[in-house]
Amino acid sequence: MRQVLTVLFCFAAFTTALASLPTTHYKQRSTKDAKVLILGGGVAGVIAARTLYREGIDDFLIIEARNELGRRMQNYTIGGTQTDNGPANPILALARKHHVKNQYSDLDGSVTTYDYNGSKDYRDILNTSIDQFTRIIAVAGERVKTQQVDLSLQSAYGITGATPKNLYEAACQYYEVDWVRDFFLSKHAVFPMSHSSGMQVFFLLDFFILLIITTTHPIDAQPPDRSSWIASAWNNNFTFNTNMSGFSDHNNLCIDQRGFKTIIQAEAADFLQPEQVSLNSVVTTISYDGDGVTVTLENGTNLTADYVLCTFSLGVLQYGDIAFKPALPSWKVEAIQSMVMATYTKIFLQFEEKFWFDTEMAVYADKERGRYPIWQSLDHVKFFPGSGLIFVTVTGDFSLRIESMQDSDVQEEVMEVLRAMYPNTAVPDPVAFHFKRWNADPLFRGSYSNWPPSFLPGHSGNLRATVDKRLWFAGEATSLKYFGFLHGAYFEGLNAGEEIAKCIKGFACTARTHLDSVLDASPYPFVSITP
Repeated sequence: MRQVLTVLFCFAAFTTALASLPTTHYKQRSTKDAKVLILGGGVAGVIAARTLYREGIDDFLIIEARNELGRRMQNYTIGGTQTDNGPANPILALARKHHVKNQYSDLDGSVTTYDYNGSKDYRDILNTSIDQFTRIIAVAGERVKTQQVDLSLQSAYGITGATPKNLYEAACQYYEVDWVRDFFLSKHAVFPMSHSSGMQVFFLLDFFILLIITTTHPIDAQPPDRSSWIASAWNNNFTFNTNMSGFSDHNNLCIDQRGFKTIIQAEAADFLQPEQVSLNSVVTTISYDGDGVTVTLENGTNLTADYVLCTFSLGVLQYGDIAFKPALPSWKVEAIQSMVMATYTKIFLQFEEKFWFDTEMAVYADKERGRYPIWQSLDHVKFFPGSGLIFVTVTGDFSLRIESMQDSDVQEEVMEVLRAMYPNTAVPDPVAFHFKRWNADPLFRGSYSNWPPSFLPGHSGNLRATVDKRLWFAGEATSLKYFGFLHGAYFEGLNAGEEIAKCIKGFACTARTHLDSVLDASPYPFVSITP
């Protein structure tokens, strides 16, 4: 009997279960609508609000465009179940606190490989590719010690003699760099539920999430020529390498029917009152000066505050969906436009019966690099056996390409690849097909940030720096160590909450400093290059 796939854009009801009050309560309330307006109800925003609450400050308001908290926490993938001896990842701590169920996923040891003629065993090349990337990370560390300039990951592959020479090596490099276990950064999850007819109904919750994946690879969703060599190395080591205070190198897939967003929604319910959250509220304009801020919503409502914390995605800031009055200073604009908002797309298919690989993963090598290369089976004994579900991932420019296409045309291309992988099987059309257009979504404009070769630490500092001590910024993109990760958003929200609390309480309100200009490390060879 065919199982049914339902694409469910579900929005959990916001509930409140108040925790004990903070030991000291800051009683002086603002004459404005709030002391602090927190723009965005994702991890950074909720953790900033929780930090203010713990500091005794409850005069804040979270402004969220969607009708539930979570922002990009909508895909219900959990990574970070630790078996190593690294420090506790805060996301893992929240998952454990709220009893989010998950299952170990073997990304390296359970892989089948294919090319455009069908099954082709090149797992030895995949293993070599893993070793090559480990070497690249080590060489990056040596370059930092001697203060050598940053280069792209593509340059790193060339310098270390690991440039791909054929389509199999290119596919394995894609697995390590472009996709890399981004699998757990943008995972969708499927949850089986009972049905009155006796059939099992699978609810596919199609949303993106930034979270700690514990593997030994970076998370770029960009080709090697667009990713920083050194920043990829520290982003990798500070997250995954326990010898560098990283967390762990294991991966778990969330199979909790409540979804991974439970961790932030349940955490918010511990302290938030309903009147401290404004859902379905789209910000259009932020006006600021030395006396405070005014935030204008799409419906014309004006909200005033002493401080505002922007947790919008980097893509939204780059696209210019929000108007700032006065315009942001040039150093802030340069920082925003110098980083990259990557796009990462999962394409789901459901069939009446499983006909594909019994491993968890599959790699497909095509003559065109990045053409539907990474596959995963959810119809697996460890996940959702009998579901008939499989998905394929594309990234970067290929993601942007398919976003411009009709679903039917994308499905036709995907099925062409799947049938090439199984030339001796009568592969049927899927009974369900779905993917999310992240770049086109005006609330996100992409999936998560990536550090390009031209982005310097000074840019990172400027990205998170405050403007006029009133306008604050936080999110995964503002994290120097953990950009692109959910725990990066967590730590940035925590820090912003702590610093804003100091300003409110009249302590040293230093804000976050900036550089007026981010300078090259060495003088240019010419004094002038223009007339």
